[in-house]
Amino acid sequence: MVTMGLTQVLCTVRGPCEVGRRNEELPDRATLEVTMRTAPFAPPGDRRSTNPTSDRRLIEQSHLLQKAMSASILLHLYPKSKISVTVMVLADDGGRLEAAINACTLALIDAGIPLKDMVCACSAGRWNAGGSDKIVVDLNRREIQAATGSSGGGGNNNGGGGGGGGGTSDTIYLPVATMPQRGTVVLSQCESRLSGGAEAFGEVLECARVGCEMVMEVMAAAVRERGAGLWKAKEGKAQIVLDDW
Repeated sequence: MVTMGLTQVLCTVRGPCEVGRRNEELPDRATLEVTMRTAPFAPPGDRRSTNPTSDRRLIEQSHLLQKAMSASILLHLYPKSKISVTVMVLADDGGRLEAAINACTLALIDAGIPLKDMVCACSAGRWNAGGSDKIVVDLNRREIQAATGSSGGGGNNNGGGGGGGGGTSDTIYLPVATMPQRGTVVLSQCESRLSGGAEAFGEVLECARVGCEMVMEVMAAAVRERGAGLWKAKEGKAQIVLDDW
């Protein structure tokens, strides 16, 4: 489980396993199947249960997550097989796509799936607040609303991009996923109008890439800690610590 601010995401990985249908089999690589769901209590103020097969925003984010992870997973090592990834959003305070990408990366590493590099995601936003031009990294729900000009409710506040909310032309919301050690951007989704052109976009993108590098440091430390714990358990030196409630 990954927590970014008040957003919590749980990810599970199954596979490589046999493909259920023969027509879904790929002879030269594995098939990556990604399903993204939200718990009924995840979005604040909205208790409706969403169907991952019909909800437009969940389908779009599942597709983006699949594209981002396919750029890093060595799928050619598992031909004619399938890797299933299921992401459950437990709490949504904005930035659920970025949290889902980070959770998926850690889950794949924990499952032993070989990757080219860690895929790390972070968002950046820019807007005029009180006459001052600000760039903010890792936006929450309220900051996304300010950057996209959207009101409370609606799919734009779920962290997948900010279009269609009526934002002004000098506001930007940009979720970015990168492979920091390779210096590769695997996902960059901007649905805002850019009044400053490519220069304004480049400044926000650079801030988001710096945020991805900081996220990578935290994720790498978690992977090292997990590996050290597994090694101690293998040697019979693991310690069980019970938290005080």
